[in-house]
Amino acid sequence: MSGTARRGIRDREWLGRGALSFLAEASDLLAGQLDEDLVASLTGQLIVPRLADWCGVWLEDESLGRGAWTDDTGAAVGARLARVWHSGEGHLDELRAALEKDPPRPRDPWRSGPVGHPWPGDALGPDGTHGTALAYRLVAGGRPLGTLVIGRADTPGALGPTGFPDEITGLVEDLSRRVALAIGAARQYARQATISAVLQRGLLPGAVAEIPGVRSALVYEPRDKGGPSGDFYDLFPAGDGRWCFAVGDVQGKGPEAAVVIGLARPWLRLLAREQYGVPDVLDRLNQLLLDDATEAADAAARALVAAGGPPVAPGDGPQTRFLSLLYGELVPFDGGVRCTLASAGHPLPLLLGPDGTVSAVACPQTLLGVVEDATYVSETFELRSGDTLLCVTDGITERRSGSRQFDDGDGLAAALAGCAGLDAELVAERIRRLVHEFGPRPPEDDLALLVLQAE
Repeated sequence: MSGTARRGIRDREWLGRGALSFLAEASDLLAGQLDEDLVASLTGQLIVPRLADWCGVWLEDESLGRGAWTDDTGAAVGARLARVWHSGEGHLDELRAALEKDPPRPRDPWRSGPVGHPWPGDALGPDGTHGTALAYRLVAGGRPLGTLVIGRADTPGALGPTGFPDEITGLVEDLSRRVALAIGAARQYARQATISAVLQRGLLPGAVAEIPGVRSALVYEPRDKGGPSGDFYDLFPAGDGRWCFAVGDVQGKGPEAAVVIGLARPWLRLLAREQYGVPDVLDRLNQLLLDDATEAADAAARALVAAGGPPVAPGDGPQTRFLSLLYGELVPFDGGVRCTLASAGHPLPLLLGPDGTVSAVACPQTLLGVVEDATYVSETFELRSGDTLLCVTDGITERRSGSRQFDDGDGLAAALAGCAGLDAELVAERIRRLVHEFGPRPPEDDLALLVLQAE
């Protein structure tokens, strides 16, 4: 039996029993991949050697549109050969060089079906001098994202080109659509991550203020390293020998949380510098969040009615944006620092004395953005030499290990008591380490803590 006949039998047997499961496997592997280069790599592993002897995946800068390729030999603008696969790894370097020298130049950038592609000459050795190569455009959402090229060498001794069966070319076309969707999703994620990172940098202070007579330390760990956290902090001068601090946690994550932080943080600074006291700052911020939610609901209702939809029933529009916040004011004096603070639905701050005693120094109050005309109250106390104030978000107190939480049985207070005698940096690091070590898996929420210690 000739080599061509044997290959044809193998193709028919595989197509008969494995084609549908192949596409299901491919969909599972590609789904949820967040890196376009990993998508390209998985594509090569799926195709070679089951469907082709080799393949190459080009990725293009979609912003350049159909002008991404030029007609000059070897000149590709905005496109790169991301991955090359070959059933015999000894020819990879030669194959890559040949493909880069002669990239695909589609005349119709939006056509996904296969078109012929030049065979890469002698790059595949004496047994691969002739064969069939096909190029498939990778198009998703009307945007050309790249090109997939597959190749199969002619069977030695064959009387003519053996090529690809129609069933194989159709299967690869189905696969190329899935690959294009996965690349598009990965790029969308990358764009969102970039926007989120820019938002995050803009929403946090560039530097933490230094306060006379106070040492400070901060731990800030967003769960999603590429996106904005729902936690935020600030420590800034407010004028007239006053410094203010805030540790907050917004309901939700991502851009929605960033909007609330972008609203709250500048208002905190503005109100503090206008000499508003701690309770008045929380009163006004609470009303601001409620007014903002009401305006958003009204705008959504108007847009829906304008589009021909039914009126929005009360309570069915955008929901109130909740915010838990610990906010305080520090005033240094000879021998210590006077601290005035209030907690709005936030984990209560803990005060560690030099002798290891720990106590809560605020009373629980309502979340911001929930109750109309809420009135907040503050507590005032003095930080003396060696006193340490710990402020955290619920990513610390609610850190889980099975059914247990870190703060069960006053776990956070016990951890802080063990920090007696340590300076602010060491206290912050010890609490961070204990939180991470509490469970076998990484924390599932953002972590933020602020340590303030009187010198």
